[in-house]
Amino acid sequence: MFKLNIKIALRNLWKNKTSSFINVIGLAIGLAACLMLLVYVSYEWNFDKHGKNSANLYTVMTNIPGDDGKIFKTFEGSTTALGPLLKAEIPEIKHLARMNYLKKGLIAVGENSFKKLGKFAEPEILKLFDYEFIEGNAATAMQNPKSIIITKSTADALFGSTNVLNRVVRYQDMEDLTVSAVIKDLPDNTSATLKFDYLMPWAFYEMVDADAKSLNWGNFSYVTMFLLDSQADIVKVSEKVDKVVKTHLNQATQPYSIYQFNKLHLYGKFENGVSVGGDIEQIYLFVGLAFGILMIACINFMNMATAKSEKRAKEVGIKKTIGANRISLITQFLTESMVLTLAAVVLAIAMLEIFLPTFNQLLGIKMDIFYFSASSWAGILGIVLATGLIAGSYPAFYLSSFSPIQTLRKKIQGKGYFSISLRQVLVVGQFCFAILLIISTLVIYRQLQYVKNRPLGVNINALIEIPQEGALKDRYELYKEKLLRSGAITSINNTSTKLSHHNSNFLDIRWDGMTQERNLTIFNQVRAGYDFTKTNGIKLISGRDFSKQFASDTSAILISASAAKVMNLKNPIGETITIHEEKYNVVGLFDDYVWDTPYKSNSPMVVMFADKYTSFITMRLNTANSIQQNIEAVSKITKELNPAYPVEISFVDDVYAELLQKEKTLGILSNLFGGLAIFVSCLGLFGLVAYSAEQRTKEFGVRKVLGASVANLMQLLSVSFIKMIVVAIVIATPLSYYAMGKWLAKFEYHTEISWWIIPVAGFATLTMALITVSFQAYKSAKANPVDALKYE
Repeated sequence: MFKLNIKIALRNLWKNKTSSFINVIGLAIGLAACLMLLVYVSYEWNFDKHGKNSANLYTVMTNIPGDDGKIFKTFEGSTTALGPLLKAEIPEIKHLARMNYLKKGLIAVGENSFKKLGKFAEPEILKLFDYEFIEGNAATAMQNPKSIIITKSTADALFGSTNVLNRVVRYQDMEDLTVSAVIKDLPDNTSATLKFDYLMPWAFYEMVDADAKSLNWGNFSYVTMFLLDSQADIVKVSEKVDKVVKTHLNQATQPYSIYQFNKLHLYGKFENGVSVGGDIEQIYLFVGLAFGILMIACINFMNMATAKSEKRAKEVGIKKTIGANRISLITQFLTESMVLTLAAVVLAIAMLEIFLPTFNQLLGIKMDIFYFSASSWAGILGIVLATGLIAGSYPAFYLSSFSPIQTLRKKIQGKGYFSISLRQVLVVGQFCFAILLIISTLVIYRQLQYVKNRPLGVNINALIEIPQEGALKDRYELYKEKLLRSGAITSINNTSTKLSHHNSNFLDIRWDGMTQERNLTIFNQVRAGYDFTKTNGIKLISGRDFSKQFASDTSAILISASAAKVMNLKNPIGETITIHEEKYNVVGLFDDYVWDTPYKSNSPMVVMFADKYTSFITMRLNTANSIQQNIEAVSKITKELNPAYPVEISFVDDVYAELLQKEKTLGILSNLFGGLAIFVSCLGLFGLVAYSAEQRTKEFGVRKVLGASVANLMQLLSVSFIKMIVVAIVIATPLSYYAMGKWLAKFEYHTEISWWIIPVAGFATLTMALITVSFQAYKSAKANPVDALKYE
């Protein structure tokens, strides 16, 4: 029986080539888009979930209280003193490791040198994560303070092989470290906190950084992670953390909390110390988009199948007359649906393989489909089966319900009204979804442009940054002199952080006239040398920049306009400010600039003078020369003075562009899959119009003989479909307005939904639908009436 159903299905599909082609192409595009989005969703969902202990791995979060008693900010950062205390006092903690944030550092073997992401951590990090060892083992890999664990790609780059145990690597052109292990590269969907190229022991960190050695409670530049017992009560452990800190530290005003590490990537938005979502909202959106496009393709299939109901009615009547029951008919129609779906899925997987590299390049990530994974195949087969059943269920149940007497007499109008109404609902639903995507895409584009055009407060044109490392630490003045003399740059400045940064916050600040006992507002601090405002193009409101003409500038400070507002200083020049128990004199007031996210106002900033403790150099290129000429000159002088390090030049405008990356991703996906949704919808509409024209061939012939014009016939065929599109526009407009209004409300700085977006989206959809309908309508209207009237 199954074999017979397959034969019948193939025969019917071959007989109706046009509708079969439209169904297969529509389903293939829908399935390919769905699978592509679900691969991306899976990639994001599985961030930091690679190890067997990932569900019990927690990280310490620090909560900063605000003026109103609520938590102003929550971030993943802690002090060096916290880790040992928690490990000693909380028995539920099985393993704990302190670590630093990732930072690029130089590692070299002879002349072969690279800037790679390095990490310092305590040895128990190897018990927190399931690193796959190619060479060496976890028990001995971090015993020697001057040892280094490298990833496979790093080993290949340095040595050309992974068989490198006990080989020597030069770190930062200062220390020789022995390779104690080689591990497999970490998965691409690993958080930036952990995705290192090489790992070094905390004991070595204490040798090269005094701050790491001291157990302090004021520096939150470290990460503390631990593995909890699987039976531990998370609420009680969190309470213990807070209690332990307060017991041992009277001045602990920052409440700590713990959070499951593998959730931080998607649920990293905190309000009043509690997670309120984050990127998970975008994931839900993409899941809805994936199945929405697939549903559009399924609706096309249903519409085409029910539109052909009159043709199939006689077949149903004859089969029922000779004894076929409804179950066998349903099975037959579902078999046809599954055959179509299987053909579509083969085409969809081919599309996926072709376009996945381009998709990865667009989003700047690395995703793969694991064909040898049982879960991957289970997911694909599950989607295929569900698609086949959803697409074929209504036609199967609808066609199998026909009465044999009515079908043989060609009287199936009793249910015609219902089928037409359902078809209209499905078409309206398709285009509602497509219009919503068009409006969303336009709003996202407008928001990106709005933020992109927001004044940054700095002149980022012709501005470049390089790390200040190696010989550039001690030879900065010579470096500055050579660059200025070369004519490649017009100004230069060195700072402790990049111009755009987000990790230099502090609370320990006091000023004259301060009313509260202690400061509860987070300030951002930057240490900078001479020409800070001049080089960066930051507007000075009053006062001056740091200058060599004033010896007292060793204790000078610049403050931002928002800092002056927090301090309630009308004229701050000459005021004294105390930071970390050190007194500074305000010499300049500058306008606020965007140094963190451009979507909200940044914390007030103070800039302290420093001729050392700086890590980055910013330069303004000479616009009288070509960019290539300037870059070549800067590169040559940099390599000359700092030969051990590769030259790393970053254009600041590119750095600021990366701040918009998340919304860019959303915009790319909305554009891409919104276009696919429109295309699949129009494909289905084309099929419906074509079949409608075929059913009305004799009617059109009669009308043409009686004098109907081509325009009359086109209107007759098109108007009902155009009405459905208009209804879809009316329904989708308020829905999209509400949804995008909620999305925009998440941003402090956001555009408004302009009035013209709605008519533009509606007109674009209507135009595409008209082109689709009109093409087939014109073709039918121009047909020879003689051919139409003689076909029977």
